[in-house]
Amino acid sequence: MSLLIVGTMAFDALETPFGKVDRIIGGSGTYAALAASNYTQPVKMVSIVGGDFPQEEMDDLAARGINFDGLEIVPDEKSFFWSGRYHLDMNTRDTLVTDLNVLLRFDPKLPENYRDAEYVMLGNLAPNIQINVIGQMSKRPKLVIMDTMNFWMDNTMEDLSKVLKMVDLLMVNDSEARQLSGEHSLVKAAKKIQAMGPKYLIIKKGEHGALLFYGDKIFSAPALPLEDVFDPTGAGDTFAGGFIGYLARINETSFEAMKAAIIVGSAMASFCVEKFGPGRLKEISADDIRARVDEFVSLANFEVR
Repeated sequence: MSLLIVGTMAFDALETPFGKVDRIIGGSGTYAALAASNYTQPVKMVSIVGGDFPQEEMDDLAARGINFDGLEIVPDEKSFFWSGRYHLDMNTRDTLVTDLNVLLRFDPKLPENYRDAEYVMLGNLAPNIQINVIGQMSKRPKLVIMDTMNFWMDNTMEDLSKVLKMVDLLMVNDSEARQLSGEHSLVKAAKKIQAMGPKYLIIKKGEHGALLFYGDKIFSAPALPLEDVFDPTGAGDTFAGGFIGYLARINETSFEAMKAAIIVGSAMASFCVEKFGPGRLKEISADDIRARVDEFVSLANFEVR
């Protein structure tokens, strides 16, 4: 089934307790598309980059089944750049630099061959951009998922409220869910957020796994205990890409299918954190992914006598 991903392609500079890198490829769209391409191809990418984005990186992504008909290249401008430093617990970070650059002019125009995509992932972008993309679809997709963050809640709540009514599934972390709903209990928060529009809600809890809500149904997915976490950048986007890529492959959007998709997404995210940037995602094989998914399944597979 056809998959459309809207997100950033960028440069990152990162510092963690394990080391430092000055300029590597990143961006929500890059991570999500790499993860999704393990399950469905082509992945139709909608993004914007400057003339400084390496052609060899785009060639490598294209070879992995990522289609760039929807990529805008602005030759005389620079790509989006973000720099951050992670604290020792790897759950908190300080943003050092955010240079929006070409992202300031991002106004996506979908090619005709993108407009009938049946699965759509809207990365963490301004809500008006997310609304714009949905409005260009030639038919209602089978599944539209979106990511957002506290910045949009603080500054563009009116537009955010509009797009929440247009999507099927929202992905946020636990602090974002609490802010959006005004509730500390995640169960109460989920009910309030679902009343805003999305039928499904995923609340990501980092090293503590993720929760899937649908009506009164709740599924709790575990996190895989890892000895070393080198770089958590992009893990959430990798999770989202694995999640929707799997659903696109099996072409099913039921609660049961989403339970399996969360495990797949979690497995992909666990690879992402093992190296700086998307490097680890470029190394893994189908056998690696299958083995990692099996590890996740074993964490929650037990018998009560």
